[in-house]
Amino acid sequence: MKNIKYILTFILVILPFDLFSQNNIDWKKIEEETMTHFQVILRFDTSDPPGNELPVVEYLKSVLDKEGIESKIFALDPNRPNLVARIKGSGKKQPLLMMGHTDVVNVDTAKWTFPPFSATRSNGYVYGRGTVDDKDNVVSCLMNMILLKRMNVELDRDVIFLAEAGEEGNVKYGIKYMVENHWDEINAEFCLAEGGGVTKEGGKNSYAGIQTTEKIPYGINLISRGPAGHGSRPLKTNAILHLARAVDKASSWRTPMRLNETTKMFFEKMALVSDKKIAPLFKNISDGKDLESTQDYFAENIPGYYSVLRTSISPNIIKGGYRINVIPSEVVATLDVRALPDENMTQFLETLRGIINDPQIEVKLSDRDTRPGATPSRLNSEAFIAIEQSITKFYNVLTIPTMSTGATDMAYLRQKGVQCYGIGPALDEEDGPKGFSAHSDQERILEESLHTFVKFQFDLLKRIAGKKNVPVQ
Repeated sequence: MKNIKYILTFILVILPFDLFSQNNIDWKKIEEETMTHFQVILRFDTSDPPGNELPVVEYLKSVLDKEGIESKIFALDPNRPNLVARIKGSGKKQPLLMMGHTDVVNVDTAKWTFPPFSATRSNGYVYGRGTVDDKDNVVSCLMNMILLKRMNVELDRDVIFLAEAGEEGNVKYGIKYMVENHWDEINAEFCLAEGGGVTKEGGKNSYAGIQTTEKIPYGINLISRGPAGHGSRPLKTNAILHLARAVDKASSWRTPMRLNETTKMFFEKMALVSDKKIAPLFKNISDGKDLESTQDYFAENIPGYYSVLRTSISPNIIKGGYRINVIPSEVVATLDVRALPDENMTQFLETLRGIINDPQIEVKLSDRDTRPGATPSRLNSEAFIAIEQSITKFYNVLTIPTMSTGATDMAYLRQKGVQCYGIGPALDEEDGPKGFSAHSDQERILEESLHTFVKFQFDLLKRIAGKKNVPVQ
């Protein structure tokens, strides 16, 4: 804690409070302050496991305290706390929640050009674990709480900032704990969090994907049992043989294609912004034409879009056998199943059992930590309309609703009726294949993208939470 106080004192000395007048923000100095806070929180190793988000939360609270912003800490484990900050509005409307997670995935230090927790700045980028997942979002939330407070923005909604633990690992420390034990602290009409963002192609903004729903992760175990025996006397009842056939049948099954409100609009709008080669395929999906050949193309060339169309199955773990000369009596394959939000898993399991059609194979759900299913967030809400307006202003691109094939903590909020929207800074489409994306060994963010996002988010907060007489400049 002493180190945090020292760092904070240093920051407050070099960064003046009077950064702007009521109508004229000095964005250059705000950018300097943003980068200072960003580098500080990036340098805390919050790899999950074990997490240890405490130093980041202590730092955030210290900054908020100095700004006179109310904040509280809630923790199931004292080393894995969550922070909730609130700026009160008139109460005329229900609150707006901003959410970001302070933990990050683990690193293989040897593979990094720059040390993963050094927050190195180079050629306009900041490198480090968490730069795009999710400490960029955390620092933007922090800066926007500061901006709302310093400018005395009149609000019709409370604005809440939740810096949560455990998103990358066990949600029992973070969002699940907060929903089950401290719901009143984060209850809101709308939530803004990670899960979407502006896609850049060839250095230009292409479109803004706003996550309004997500698939639900399940684990399914295929358990094959048979008699053990000597490897020199092969058995047709060998559990591995039966498991291999079962895995092949499961992974070859083309589960039913099904669109919801979000994915239907996604394919319709992607047809408008995509190149001439791929646009007709998006239109095929939205028009219901040439579906088999279009799905074949996506499955072979763009598996992410194929997954958006259906509940997906990927066999990712196989366990069994312990000696080369022993036929095992039991082997297990675990399928990573990403279900559509409205999937009936009881029915899905029954269908899968029929497809495998082998009495030697048991099909059952694993003990995987999953997320709850919920209705997609509305596309005509006050928040979504405001997002479209701010996107047009700052990025001048089409806003497209998306369904995440991965899981986010917004699922817990949607289940409670909160309308959640995933948005983030502009990221280059080419960064993924080049190894610069989230969870990569060279994770990075363009400084300009972060600063633009802070401005975008401030504009958006005023549109959603500000009083009607608050100017949106």
